[in-house]
Amino acid sequence: MFLIIILFIILSFDAYFFFGLNSIITNYPQKRKRIIFYCYWGFTLFVAFYMLTALIIPSQHWPIFIRVYVTSVILIVTVSKIFASFIFLVDDIIRIFTWSALFLRGLSQNEKEVEDSKIRVSRLNFLSNLALIVAAVPFFSMFYGMFKGAFEYTIRINRMKLPGLPKEFKGFKIVQISDIHCGSFHSTEPLQRAVNIINQQEADMIFITGDLVNDFAHETDRFTSIFSQLKAPMGVFSVLGNHDYGDYPRWDSQEEKKINFQTLIKKQKSYGWDLLMNENRIVEKNGEKIAIVGVENIARTTRNPRYGDLKKALSGTENIPCKLLLSHDPFHWDDEIVNDYPDVNMTFAGHTHGMQFGVEIPNFKWSPIQYVYDQWAGLYQKGKQFLYVNRGLGFIGYAGRVGILPEITVHELWPE
Repeated sequence: MFLIIILFIILSFDAYFFFGLNSIITNYPQKRKRIIFYCYWGFTLFVAFYMLTALIIPSQHWPIFIRVYVTSVILIVTVSKIFASFIFLVDDIIRIFTWSALFLRGLSQNEKEVEDSKIRVSRLNFLSNLALIVAAVPFFSMFYGMFKGAFEYTIRINRMKLPGLPKEFKGFKIVQISDIHCGSFHSTEPLQRAVNIINQQEADMIFITGDLVNDFAHETDRFTSIFSQLKAPMGVFSVLGNHDYGDYPRWDSQEEKKINFQTLIKKQKSYGWDLLMNENRIVEKNGEKIAIVGVENIARTTRNPRYGDLKKALSGTENIPCKLLLSHDPFHWDDEIVNDYPDVNMTFAGHTHGMQFGVEIPNFKWSPIQYVYDQWAGLYQKGKQFLYVNRGLGFIGYAGRVGILPEITVHELWPE
């Protein structure tokens, strides 16, 4: 049903956009107009066929290139049409008011036709150029984001004083990555490069805050040797994200879904990662201790079930002065951690991807995702508690990033 609704929306915008496009090409030679017509509606028919096929053949059976990149091209073209359609909509609203004014003035039919022709000329001369410019901005920027932005790994340094951190852990270095979504990668080269960058940081620990896969455990098969290269002297710790549970695809049986989930757990452990599922590890250095705590996914929405149990995860850490929590969804921080667990010093999250789209310049950042999540990228503080939301290493849906680049975070913690 979801795909049918999306297809209906796409077809509606296609029809409206073509109405505006038709007014732009009205003076083109007939042969050129015919070529534009067939190309335009040919692509629309392809999109309809593609989406209807997705209802019959589950996406996991499709080649990665088609599933990831063809879907992204369709998204890019659709978004570009939507942007241009808003320009046409503004113009149509103006024309409606203009026609209404002409009607109220009581002009003759010939006078109305003259005035109407002026409106059409105005649209051809101005709106055609503006609409094409507006459509070109997302079109070219999103293609750039596919081939460049998606793999432009950015190291972000977070140096901070953390209340409760024992002095023996001064300068404690943690590398955090999140939302790898390895099933979206057509090639192994980008993730190999990312792992090399991570290991070059020589961190004491590595945190992986969920969404290793899109849906299926077998997505990791091509990356086993790469993920196994992640090393840190005090451990590589991971938690599960909403995509790791396999809640979104269609399964032949619950048993099949269960096997997929158990396989993913085994795979993470085979890499040498310490997967924390509502549990903790006490780490000691020269007699001083900190707790590394990990919860399963705790979401706010009903679409993402609640698997985490923070009370259980914290069991046995009551006397530990510093608790570092891995929790995939940043909603969890406001919903439970800040209110009920003031002894959790710092939370490490991901999930938002920064929507893979936005603007980040010194002292300013913006993304549409901020209207959903109060904490969506970077460091946040309430009282003596901190949250860091990683922007994600991979991508899903749209196979690219515009403005919000893939992130490798280097946390350097110091006692207060």
